[in-house]
Amino acid sequence: MFTGIVEELGTIAQRDGSRLRVNASLALEGSGLGASIAVNGCCLTVVATDGSSYWDADVSEETYLRTNLGSLQTGDVVNLERPMALGDRLGGHMVLGHVDAVGTVVSPAPDLVIRISRDLMHLIVEKGSVTVDGISLTAFDLTSDTFRVAVIPHTCAVTTLGVRKSGDAVNIEMDVLAKHVAKLVEPHKSKRSWWRSLAGK
Repeated sequence: MFTGIVEELGTIAQRDGSRLRVNASLALEGSGLGASIAVNGCCLTVVATDGSSYWDADVSEETYLRTNLGSLQTGDVVNLERPMALGDRLGGHMVLGHVDAVGTVVSPAPDLVIRISRDLMHLIVEKGSVTVDGISLTAFDLTSDTFRVAVIPHTCAVTTLGVRKSGDAVNIEMDVLAKHVAKLVEPHKSKRSWWRSLAGK
């Protein structure tokens, strides 16, 4: 479980097939073998590390295909966050590190506009939480396939949003509470339609 508060900007040191090496320092504190670290909002497992300057993760083909990790090149910066500890303050919102989709930057920060699939927009509410590249943000000005985020200068300086430009791909994780509610409501939609059709006859 993460909070969407980026702790450090790491750098891609090497990508060799499924193995990804990330240069980092803060994210390695307390992160031994088997630990989880979110990279651009995608939860990965530490499989090798020197304990102070880099760590390695094995990334499946599925993860490369469903996130923006597949487009990473040596030297690219990435958002890093360690899992929250029990009892920590929840500064952002509950983030699982499970990317739902890849969105596209329509307009870069500070007036950030992201386009996502229309079939995911029902999971975003005005002034609700959404995770972009692992960053907990507040969405507003919703359309049928876009949402807007006001990005403050501090966030631009300490996350990848400072370098994202129009057309860039970003990882999107919808609010987990919204996903659970949608799942619970879905079976009852057809029942409501049936009752409404009866009432109209």
